[in-house]
Order: sequence, then C-alpha cells, then structure tokens
Amino acid sequence: MANVRTVLAADSKLGEGVLWDARREIVWFVDIKRHRLWHYDPDTGSNSYSQAPEQIGWAIPAEEGLLLCGLKDGLYTFDPEAKEFAKLADVPGEPASNRLNDACTDPWGRVWFGSMDDSEGKTSGRFYVFDRGDIRPAGPDGITITNGPAVNQAGNRIYFTDTTAQTIHVAELSQSGVGVPRPFVNTGALFPDAYPDGPVVDTEGYLWTGLYLGGKVARFTPDGALDMTIDLPARDVTKMAFGGRDLRTGYATSAIKNMTPDDMKQYPEAGGLYAFDLPVAGFVQTEAKLS
Repeated sequence: MANVRTVLAADSKLGEGVLWDARREIVWFVDIKRHRLWHYDPDTGSNSYSQAPEQIGWAIPAEEGLLLCGLKDGLYTFDPEAKEFAKLADVPGEPASNRLNDACTDPWGRVWFGSMDDSEGKTSGRFYVFDRGDIRPAGPDGITITNGPAVNQAGNRIYFTDTTAQTIHVAELSQSGVGVPRPFVNTGALFPDAYPDGPVVDTEGYLWTGLYLGGKVARFTPDGALDMTIDLPARDVTKMAFGGRDLRTGYATSAIKNMTPDDMKQYPEAGGLYAFDLPVAGFVQTEAKLS
C-alpha cells in the first residue's frame, strides 16, 4: 500500500542520515563507511556524491546555504556549490576511537547529535547539543550506539535512541534546555531480533524509526504504542525522513556492511535509497544556526 520503490541503487555500506532539503528540494544522505555525502533529486533522478575527509554521520542544511556535517573527528561545514568541506569544531572530550553518528535540529536551530564507539563495543557514546558555536553534553551517556535525536514539531519533546539496548528514551525540551530522559519504548519487546536506528517525528507527533536487522520502519504513537510498520527491500534499515513538496514521501536508507553473499541474494536491493508514500506528512527541520 505504501508503493515502496528503490529510487537510487547507492550500494551504501552504511547508509544513514537521510534528510529532505526544502531549500533545494533534494534528499541528502551519507554512506558513513565509504565517506560519501550523497544528494538525490526526486524530480530528475540526478544524483552524485562528494567524498568527505573522514567517516561522515550526517549533514544538515544550515545558514548561508551551507550544510553542517558530523564527521569522525568533529563538526564540518560543506559548501554544496564548491563541494568543499571545512573543519568547524572539535567535540570536547571525545575519544579518538569514537565517531559521530546521527543528528537533528530543533525549532531554535540548535543541533542535537550523538557519538559512539566506532568498533561498536565500548559504552563511550553520548549525546550533545551544538548551540551557535557552543558544544556541550546534553542527554544520556554511557551508550554503545547512539541514534537520533529526533525533535517533534512543537519543539517540546526530544527522543534519544540507545540502539544496542533496543530502547528509545524521551525527554521534555524547551528553548532553555532538556529535561530528564525516561523510557519511551522498548522495541526489543516487539521486534526481538531488530534494533531501533534513526528516528524522526511526523506532524501528528508520532515517532518513526528504522529497524536494523528488522527490514522495516515502524511508527509509534506519542504514548509509545506500535501503530504501523512498512516493509522495505533491505534487511538493515537505518534512517527515515519525510520529503517531497508535500512532505508525504518517506525516504529511507539502508546498510550492507554486515550482510553475507547469501544475505545479498535475499535482499538484492540492499544498500539503496528507498521512497514510499505516506498517509501523514512530516515537517521541515529548522536550518542549523552556526553562530
């Protein structure tokens, strides 16, 4: 019913960070392990990637027509016209064995992002906020694989994903700060063999998440109850975004880094960028404020 289709065979080793750029009317996403920042134009099908200087976890539209990007060794800007990356800031206290993984903005243009152990073994990951040049810890810590955060349209709720623990947390949010996170949903009780990956919130306040090893995206009510799922032609679904001019097209990324040749035979379209029709709209994220 969702009319799921593969719109780009990107062969992503670890596709992530999919996001709709309303200014340019294109989709951005990354392949973390191949250091690629992709763009895809749904009107024309045109696409290309720029090579990042390090592993790149996310890219978010920012002021002055730039993108703000999270790389292994800190925050960078990317100029889509010049196709150039420029180092903006280190993340204080981050060990060299960590990398940045996922991010979003809130209505005030702050950027919320997480770090994680690149080998996916240590509990060295935590969440941060970038607030016009200031970077400070905010949200849970002691996490092996962080995902999200995701902020709702009203800007009064923020979700933090602890992927390895199969748990999504929620906290109150305001312009003055973030509250104490509390459990929102234990996805392991519903999908024992899958892991919650990148989340996003729709205009009705429902949370969507990719399910790594789960082959689908899932939608949860504001109370944490499972509402629906959409199957995708990949086993390891990583992140979802709302796009298109009406923001009713879902876009999702996937990964192949943990798949065997037999797995690839079962999921020949894995590693792609997928699109599907939705009965509810998303909303445009506020551009990141750089200063």
